[in-house]
Amino acid sequence: MSDGLLDSSTEHLLRELAPQVLGVVVRRFHDFADAEDAVQEALIAAASQWPREGMPDNPRAWLIQVALRRMTDQLRSELARRRRETALASELDYLAPVAEIDTHVEQDDTLILLFMCCHPALSSPSAIALTLRAVGGLTTAEIAKAFLVPEATMAQRISRAKQSIKSSGIPFRLPTDQERTQRLGAVLHVLYLIFSEGYVASIGPQAQRLELSGEAIRLTRSLHHLLPNDGEVGGLLALMLLTNARRKARTGANEELIPLDKQDRALWDQGEISEGLALITATLAKGSISAYQLQAAIAAVHSEAAKAEDTDWPQILALYELLKHMSNNPMVMLNHAIATAMVRGPSEGLRLLTVLDEGARLTGHHRLAAVRAYLLEMAGDSSGATAHYRLAAEWTSSLPERNYLLTQVARLSERS
Repeated sequence: MSDGLLDSSTEHLLRELAPQVLGVVVRRFHDFADAEDAVQEALIAAASQWPREGMPDNPRAWLIQVALRRMTDQLRSELARRRRETALASELDYLAPVAEIDTHVEQDDTLILLFMCCHPALSSPSAIALTLRAVGGLTTAEIAKAFLVPEATMAQRISRAKQSIKSSGIPFRLPTDQERTQRLGAVLHVLYLIFSEGYVASIGPQAQRLELSGEAIRLTRSLHHLLPNDGEVGGLLALMLLTNARRKARTGANEELIPLDKQDRALWDQGEISEGLALITATLAKGSISAYQLQAAIAAVHSEAAKAEDTDWPQILALYELLKHMSNNPMVMLNHAIATAMVRGPSEGLRLLTVLDEGARLTGHHRLAAVRAYLLEMAGDSSGATAHYRLAAEWTSSLPERNYLLTQVARLSERS
């Protein structure tokens, strides 16, 4: 490995450890914004030193030590500048030596950090954005894409959220039952978005980011262990497992995307499918139904079809009808249009897309263009489909998606 270059496994390790280290530093110093800066400096130091000197025996402890030293040095400098001798004496007592922190204790603070970022003092969009940044490790551009807003808008939102955390004095601990109830919706939404970005990477050369989807599943498992009787949590975990079960079949030998109806279903993970089916069956039996449970039920219908042509599309359409009444998410409406086309014909699906054309949230979004292309092809309009596949390829930020869409353009062009 050449100087200053990390291999992919080390990059994944740093991404996995970052929220755990941030949790330790925030718990120690109670300053979210400065703690995040210190952790970023520790990650940069690791990226510079580890390729030259080798990875330490305990990478997590190494990162914690470096981040804590950065924080301690910064606070001591700040206190020295203030020169408030009375306050200085008391505050220096607060700054215990770094050696007193047991960095070798494998306590995972990520779940606490997750709930902390989703504090009700923050607006829901700000809380979710901050958590995706701190816990999920997503870039501002990736988060902006998930929220369908400009990157500059998202950067301001995250910055304001950090300031709110800093001024609120939010304690770093697991929330009480009441606090947990208040924050749970935002926490689940964050986990859903982290998983989604891992399963379908929105930006860059990768089709999937396994470290993100894996971490989302791990955290949701932890949350399910904490709240075993919560139907929403169980539904979200079921949705993740049933979706993730298709992971190995989603790409070919050259990382090319393979759509659901063309996948080799023998590659689907039957263990995850069985676990997901058991979870969704158990949660639906409890009576209350959430959007996550409905999405998991849709994924379950797909998983039960041995072949694409065996898919029970009328049942999927009925579930999307329910989901549409529960959520105004344009992606739900987009999938509802596909299900409608599969049951009632492409013209009906295309008619539903005109409603999405009138809204601003999907204007210029590649998935709207891609779905329209797919339905136009179903309807026999090859030239219209080609034009919209090409448009979708121009709009996407994902290289594998762009390659797939251009492949469809080439395929249809050969026919004409």
